[in-house]
Amino acid sequence: MRTVLQISPYYPPHLGGLERVVMHLSRRLAERHDVRVVTTGLGSGGAPRRAREDGVAVRRHRAAEVAHTAIAPGMLLSLLTAPRGSVLHAHCAHALLPEAVALTARLRRQPFLLHFHLDVDASGRLGRLLPAYKKHVFGRVARAAAAVIVLTGEQARFVQDAYRVPASRVHVVPNGVGPEFFRPAGSAASDSAALPASSDAPAPRPLQLLYVGRLSAQKNVARLLDAMSLVRAPVRLRVVGDGELGGELRARAARLGLDAHVEFTGPLHGEELVAAYRGADAFVLPSDREGMPLAALEAMASRLPVLATDVPGNTELLGDVGLLAAPEPAALAAAVDRLATDPELRRELAGRSAERARRHTWEEVAQQVEHVYRRAGI
Repeated sequence: MRTVLQISPYYPPHLGGLERVVMHLSRRLAERHDVRVVTTGLGSGGAPRRAREDGVAVRRHRAAEVAHTAIAPGMLLSLLTAPRGSVLHAHCAHALLPEAVALTARLRRQPFLLHFHLDVDASGRLGRLLPAYKKHVFGRVARAAAAVIVLTGEQARFVQDAYRVPASRVHVVPNGVGPEFFRPAGSAASDSAALPASSDAPAPRPLQLLYVGRLSAQKNVARLLDAMSLVRAPVRLRVVGDGELGGELRARAARLGLDAHVEFTGPLHGEELVAAYRGADAFVLPSDREGMPLAALEAMASRLPVLATDVPGNTELLGDVGLLAAPEPAALAAAVDRLATDPELRRELAGRSAERARRHTWEEVAQQVEHVYRRAGI
């Protein structure tokens, strides 16, 4: 048994795909190792600073957030005082944390591993500093890592080209999906949604469309709301999640006259989240870019047809599984209308989703991660 430090700026109940990846991976690794999560208390909803959750020791440090970056000096002390020989496994899609882990590894004279989830674009007032940070700071950290885990082959090529990480140190390990999301064959939602009605038939049931994720700029739920204002078929959208754009998006939906067609539920967890997938007819992801979207994997395991924007991350996961649309409202609206009025297409896409989801289990992911540890000599 080894001590494995999973190091992340955020952790559930903070909402996000990266956070849930860290949680599920930690739980699986904890079946064979002493796993400790080093994170912050940001978005934790008052969760205890120290806790044991499903076999994982979680240490949440006090932190401030500046320009979407967690600043938690206490994390560095936790890393420096961890048992000798601990695996340093850093999950990165934000600044500062990779540098803290690299500094710890250098001071302790041991290797470390980066888990690369997403290459973010510049945003906000300090966004102009991001290109220089990537080139002169993060690039050096990535090249110093004993191994870099990426989610897709496209990400592997990107990391090699953009950050000059040697190919021998880049390892593709996809995300997984929990067993609770897998829906048995034949139990999918009714295909009667949004069928054209005859003159004497009752009005069709609206297509139940689901979005799960952060309400942030990268996810571009504003694009989805604009698309909903153009949709012609009867469709009801349920938005599950929260984030810094929550108030703005609710106001946008009201301005577009969508109050009767769009429901914002806030974040859901556990059985409530599973039930949200089970109650949907289709899933939609309107992002600007993704790593490997965990919510899409959960929707696929739930036997839902998936509609997504044709952007990096979505394309790699869903290119031969889901329905892809250009990342603009009119194209997204046309794709929603197509799903709503074509039950045969929904059945076909649902079958593709279920088949592909079977390849993604957290146990398989954990085993692949352990293999990377061994290959990298960590």
